[in-house]
Amino acid sequence: MDGPVYIVSCPDYDQADEKMETLLSLLGGMSRFVKPGEKIVLKANLLQPAAPEQAVTTHPRIVAAAARMVREAGSFAIIADSPGAGHKYTAKTLNTLYGKTGMFEAARASGAELNFDTTCKPVSFPAGKLVKRFDVINPVTAADGVLGLCKLKTHTLMSITGAVKNNFGVVPGLSKPGYHAKLHDKAQFADMLLDLAEYVSPRLSIMDAVVGMEGDGPGVSGVPRRVGLLLGSVNPLALDIVASEIVGLGREQNPLLLAAARRGLTPSRIEEVEVMGADVSEVRVPGYRLPATIEELGLGKHLTGWKKPLAPYLKDWLSQSPRVGGKRCVACGICRDACPAGAITIAQGRRGKALIDDKRCIRCYCCHELCPEGAVELRRSLMHRLLSIGS
Repeated sequence: MDGPVYIVSCPDYDQADEKMETLLSLLGGMSRFVKPGEKIVLKANLLQPAAPEQAVTTHPRIVAAAARMVREAGSFAIIADSPGAGHKYTAKTLNTLYGKTGMFEAARASGAELNFDTTCKPVSFPAGKLVKRFDVINPVTAADGVLGLCKLKTHTLMSITGAVKNNFGVVPGLSKPGYHAKLHDKAQFADMLLDLAEYVSPRLSIMDAVVGMEGDGPGVSGVPRRVGLLLGSVNPLALDIVASEIVGLGREQNPLLLAAARRGLTPSRIEEVEVMGADVSEVRVPGYRLPATIEELGLGKHLTGWKKPLAPYLKDWLSQSPRVGGKRCVACGICRDACPAGAITIAQGRRGKALIDDKRCIRCYCCHELCPEGAVELRRSLMHRLLSIGS
């Protein structure tokens, strides 16, 4: 077993400082992970400008607590992330992002630095199984080490987003669609995430699960759900395995764990993880609502015998389609800029709104994930509804 996962109860964010101290003491103290004089990037999940109570981003109280402990260990703490596809990686974007997510307050409270360096560079990663080159933001390549501060959320493409997926934020915003375009199969995207996590190699991953997100996350279409926990581990994959168990996400519904198993990685199942601080069975959250798209992972079982090879060709019929619904669309263009397939246009005129070309859509759900108004809905096809009956 490579790296235990520690669980600490944290009923609310008012107790963040105290409970983070408890968690780090179980892990051996912050001085185990950082050394005096080092520059340490705190890689929070800052997907998009959203208020902390929306549970879209890592809570500023968690970020501030981690930054304070890094500074007390004699290191320099730098809060950094690149927001999701559709957001330009500019100083103006970061200023808005930090303001909305409470990162200015986190920096002031802890003495941490906020990153405004928007340069990036390609890095070679020969050890990658699928991807051997990444575009990475400069604060990460220039740092001595990275601490991952992820958020427990559901995810329409990957079922759940946690410690491993958090590393995708080191890729600059408008470079992200390229990865989705080339790797729009869930299995391939999961393989890329495992390669990227190995490249970043965060020294420690901490999960903000005080208030998680359920439903059709990871953006504003998801729903905050109180979980009351903090989790930590040196192994981001092990951390995600435990988080999946807590919310009731089965291994067969988790593309990341299936990819890890194909690679022969350990751990790839809960039986291979040592859990400390609490018993998983005692902290499971009953009725945690998983994303609607999770049904797609099981629909293929209805195609048996000679029909089974047809599954890849029926992807569009067996998946949910994004649609712009209601009057919430404000034609901001974020979904258009995020779409790796160029399937979205903005209609002109006084009542212009986003239009999605279903034939070009690759079902990556970036538009749904990043719409700040929650205007992109997911709808099932007739075939999808028929195959779901009785499943």
